[in-house]
Amino acid sequence: MMRGLLVSTFLICAVPGFAETAVTVAPAEMTATAMGMALVDAKGMPLYTLETDTGGNSSCNGDCAAKWLPVPVAEGSMPIDDWSVVVRDDGTRMWAYKGHPLYTFVDDKTPGQVTGDNMDGFHLAI
Repeated sequence: MMRGLLVSTFLICAVPGFAETAVTVAPAEMTATAMGMALVDAKGMPLYTLETDTGGNSSCNGDCAAKWLPVPVAEGSMPIDDWSVVVRDDGTRMWAYKGHPLYTFVDDKTPGQVTGDNMDGFHLAI
């Protein structure tokens, strides 16, 4: 008797009148940076948390948000596992990991470069 693996193929297509289902994957991954393992975005740029962010809220607005860029939530993305969505004071949405809003730093120019750790109350997200 031969035992095999049953493989199924699904074709997903848009059907008028039906809402598309958003597929969510984690917006960042843990990888090696200049300071060791840390969360990085899809471009390999390190992510940071701010020590004054409390209760899953972002306290970085205005000039702060021009230097420390909130990690945006793409249209249709949904929270998954340890990832949640924070609504900022200006109404935009940003990602949080384990309740900590995430930011990139404008002075980090290359993937894995870490220039913002321990600056302005920001710390590398690990």
